[in-house]
Amino acid sequence: MNTLPTNKQARTAGDISRELSAILRELKDPRVTGCLLSVVRVEVTNDLSYCTAYVSTVEGLERSKQAAEGLKSAAGFIRRELGHRLKLRHVPQLIFKPTDSIEYGASISKIINDLDIPEAPPEEDENADL
Repeated sequence: MNTLPTNKQARTAGDISRELSAILRELKDPRVTGCLLSVVRVEVTNDLSYCTAYVSTVEGLERSKQAAEGLKSAAGFIRRELGHRLKLRHVPQLIFKPTDSIEYGASISKIINDLDIPEAPPEEDENADL
C-alpha cells in the first residue's frame, strides 16, 4: 500500500538529505569527489529502518552509477556521521540509487532554450483612447 509519508518520515528524510549533502563534500573517494554530485531525493520507510537516497550528476547516468558505488563503499562512515549529526536513536540502512535527473533537466532546458519562438508583440491597452 502506497501512502503519503508521515510528518516524522518527511522531517527525517529532509534532515537526512541536508546532512548527506554536507557529508558528500567531506568524502575522499575519487568516484564521489570527481563529479558534481547531488542528492536529488531521499525516501525513508515507515519504520525508519531503510533510507533510499537518489543521487545524480551533471555528467550523466554512468557517472552517477560510479558515484553510487563509491557511496555504497562509504555507507558505514556516512551512516555513523548521520548518527552523530542527527542524534537519531536508530540510523536507517542507507541505499544509494543513481538517477539521471540532473542531466535530463539540463537537456530539457537546452531544448526549450533552442526553440525559435518569436516574441509576442506587446498588447495595446484598449482603454488608452479614453
